[in-house]
Amino acid sequence: MRFWRERFDWLSVVLCLLCGASAVSADELEAKVASWKKDYESRVLPIIRERCQQCHNAEKSEGELDLSKFTTGDQAYEAADAWERTARRIRLNEMPPQGSPGLSDRQKATFQKWVDTRPNQDLCSQLASEETQSWYRGYVMSRRLTLLEYRNAVRDLLGQSLPAGEEPPVDGAGGEGFDTVGDALFTSTLHTEAYLLLADRLVDHALPAGRMEQLLSAGGEQFGGVLRGLLSDSQWRLLDAAVAVDGGGAEVQSAVRQLIAGFARRAWRRPATEDELARLQQLYAASQPRLSSVLAAARQPLKAVLVSPHFLFVVETEPDKTGVLPLTEHQLATRLALFLWSSIPDEELLAAADAGVLADEQRYRQQIRRMLSDPRSASLGENFGLQWLGLRNFGGVQPDAGVYPQYSELLAGDLREEAVQFVSGVFCENRPLTDLLAADYVVVNGRLAQHYGLSLPADAGWQRVAVLDGRRGGAATLGAVLTAASYPRRTSPVLRGRWILDELLGTPVPPPPPGVPPLDQSVAESGSQTLRQRLELHRQKPECASCHDRMDPLGFGLENFDGIGRWRETDAGQSIDAAGRLPSGEQFAGPAELKAVLLGRKGDFLNHFSRKMLGFALGRELNKFDTCVVETSVKKLQENGYQSQILIEEIACSYPFRNRYYKKSDPPPDPAGGRGSRLFQELQRFSEKAAEAQKKAAEEKAAAEKAAAEKAAGEQRSESSDGGS
Repeated sequence: MRFWRERFDWLSVVLCLLCGASAVSADELEAKVASWKKDYESRVLPIIRERCQQCHNAEKSEGELDLSKFTTGDQAYEAADAWERTARRIRLNEMPPQGSPGLSDRQKATFQKWVDTRPNQDLCSQLASEETQSWYRGYVMSRRLTLLEYRNAVRDLLGQSLPAGEEPPVDGAGGEGFDTVGDALFTSTLHTEAYLLLADRLVDHALPAGRMEQLLSAGGEQFGGVLRGLLSDSQWRLLDAAVAVDGGGAEVQSAVRQLIAGFARRAWRRPATEDELARLQQLYAASQPRLSSVLAAARQPLKAVLVSPHFLFVVETEPDKTGVLPLTEHQLATRLALFLWSSIPDEELLAAADAGVLADEQRYRQQIRRMLSDPRSASLGENFGLQWLGLRNFGGVQPDAGVYPQYSELLAGDLREEAVQFVSGVFCENRPLTDLLAADYVVVNGRLAQHYGLSLPADAGWQRVAVLDGRRGGAATLGAVLTAASYPRRTSPVLRGRWILDELLGTPVPPPPPGVPPLDQSVAESGSQTLRQRLELHRQKPECASCHDRMDPLGFGLENFDGIGRWRETDAGQSIDAAGRLPSGEQFAGPAELKAVLLGRKGDFLNHFSRKMLGFALGRELNKFDTCVVETSVKKLQENGYQSQILIEEIACSYPFRNRYYKKSDPPPDPAGGRGSRLFQELQRFSEKAAEAQKKAAEEKAAAEKAAAEKAAGEQRSESSDGGS
C-alpha cells in the first residue's frame, strides 16, 4: 500500500504541475493580448490618426480600407487581416502614396513591430465552425463533379472522351477563384439531361454488341477503361454469349454481380452496400425480358451507376456524430484524387482505402508521391494552373485579325498547352516553385518555338528548351498570359501589371473610382504620343496615381512582347522603352530584370500561391483557421529549396484537408443511416428521377429493338413467300 500511495502522491504532484503550467500559459497569453491591445491604443492609434485616416476613413476608404473604425485595442485585435495587408503596403512604400506625408522610420518600426508581435492563436488543429467563429456562414461541403473532373472520371472508368457537343454546361468559380467550390456548382435540368444521355451512350460504346474479342484483345485499360479488368476473359466471353431469356445460369449471374459491384466500387469511390447492389441487380433482372442478351441487360445497371449521385456528387455522408471529425479513408482518397488528378481514385489508392492504411502518415505520403509521378497529375496544370493564371477562358481571347493575322486557333491551342505543361511540369518534376517566377527554360513545341523565334524544327514535339538571355521563362512571359493581358489591337502595361499584382504577388488593386475616365483609346493608338506618355499623363491624376504607380511599371517591363507574345524591339517605328520604377524605388529594364525584382518578392508569391492552392484543394473560401497551413507550407518550402511537392504534401496532410466539420442536422438521423439533411433528400430525389428516366429510356429502346426485329422477320417471310410463288 505504501508503494501505491507514494506513486499516487507523485502522480498528483505531476498533474498539479501540468495543470499549473497550462494555467500559467493561458495567463501569459491573456497578458500578451492585453499588452498588444494597449500598445495599439497608446502607440499605433496616434500614428493611424495622424498619417492614415485622411485617406482611409468611413467616407473615403481608399483601397476599400477604413481604418477609422478601429478606435480601441479590442477592435484592432479582431482585424488581423487588415493589419497584415496594411503592413505589407507600408513595407513596399506603397502607403502612404507619393505626395502624402510619409511615415518616419521610427513610426514604421513601431507599426511593423506591433503587427509582427500579435499574439498567435492556436489555429493549426481547428476548423471554422459555429463553435469557433462568430456568425459562422458555412459553405457547401458536398458538391457535384466539375466538368473537367467528370470528363476525367469517364476517361478513367470507360477509356473514352466525351462526345463533342454533348458535354454538361460549363462551371462557374467561387471561393479562392476556382470551380471546385461547391457554392458555384449548381445542378440544373441541363446537367441532368446531359448526364442521362451521356451515361446511355458511353456504356453502349464501352460494351458494344458483337465486339467482345476486340475488347479482350486491347491491352490494359485503353479500351473499356476499368471494365476490362473487372472480369476474366472467360467471364466476358460467357456474358457475351449468354441469352437474356434463360439468364445463362449461376455462373453468368455471378459474373454479372461481380461486374456491377466492381464498377460501382470504382465509380462511387467506395464499396457499394448490399442494399445498393440489390437495387442494381433488380434493374438488371427487370431488363432481361426486354433485351436480347445478358450483356445488353448488364449495361443498364452500369448506366444507373453513372447517373447516381454517388458518382456525380462528391458526397461526404454525414455521420451520427457532430463536430470536427476525420474523413473516412474513402472520402480522403476521393479528396486526394480530385486534388492531384481532378479524377477518381485508381485501384491502388482505392485498395489502400479499403485496407485502412491511409491513416498511416508514411504510407499516405507514399501515395501522394506515387500519384504525382503518374501522368494524370498533369491535371494540376490544366485545372489548377489555368484557373490560377486566369486562362480558364483563354479560348475566348480574340486578337484583332487585321493587326495580328498570324493568330489562329492552332496557335491559341499551343499557347494554352504551353501554360498547362509548364505548370504541371513544375509539380510533376518537383522543381522549385520559384520557376513560376523566373525559369531559365520554356516548354514549347516546334510551331510555338518558331512563333517565339527559338531554334527548333517545326515538327518537334513538346519539350523543355533552355533560355539563357532571360527574356522568357516564368509565368509572366507565357504567351497565353501576354495575349490575355492585352487589348485586341495593342498591348496593355496596365493589364499586364495588374495581372502580376493579382496572380503572382497576391496584392490586388481595387477597381478605379467612379467617374474616372479610361485611357483615350484613339489617342493611345495614334502616333501623336507613345503609350507610355499617355499613361504618365493618366498617373498625374491623384485619384489614379496610387494604383497606376504600382501597376504600370511592372507592365512596362513586359513591353518587348507584342499582343500575341512575340519579341519585338520597336513598336510603330519607335524603340520600346521597357524600363520601370516602383514606388519602393526599385528600378529595372526589360523582362530579365523584372523577374529579378519578382524573385526579390518571392515571400509574397509563396504566401499567395500557397493560399490559392489550398483553396483549390479544399474547394472553399479560406478563413483565419487556414492561415496556419499557409504559414507552415511557406516555412517548409523555404527550408527545402522551394520544392513544389513540399507544398502538395503539406496541404494534403493538413488538418483542414483531412478533417471536416459536421453540423447538427434537422431532422435527426434516419434509421437507414446517414442524416436526413436537405442535401441528402435532394440527392435521393435526383437519383429517383434519374432511375425513372433510365428505366423509361431502356423500355423505349427495347420496344424499338423489338419492333425492328419483328419488321425484319416480316420482311424475311415476305421474301420467302415471293420466292415460293
